[in-house]
Amino acid sequence: TDAPDARAQDLLDRGMALRESYAFLEAREVFDLPVEYCPDYAQGYNQRAFASFLRQDLDAALGDLDRALALNPRHVGALSGKALTLFGLGRPEEGRDVLRAALALNPWLAERALLGEPT
Repeated sequence: TDAPDARAQDLLDRGMALRESYAFLEAREVFDLPVEYCPDYAQGYNQRAFASFLRQDLDAALGDLDRALALNPRHVGALSGKALTLFGLGRPEEGRDVLRAALALNPWLAERALLGEPT
């Protein structure tokens, strides 16, 4: 998940600092910048999706997660984020399928509990 260059990393760091201080709208706006600057960098979309998710803008989150996964289908954070977003959108079967894909890559995800299956 290393950024392509120092500028992209600085933009991500700024957005994450805003998100950590609960400035979700401002964080999302900052995450627009690395998405525009590095449109082939999946983590930019994933971070913007996380800010959207925290604002309960689930449709925007889902669009960014789909783009992140198109760029990097093995992005565990984007997969687990998409699963949570699908649950939030009332699409639990799809959410479980995506969560299973994330768990295939990282079986230690805390989200595993959402499947209601034995560990």
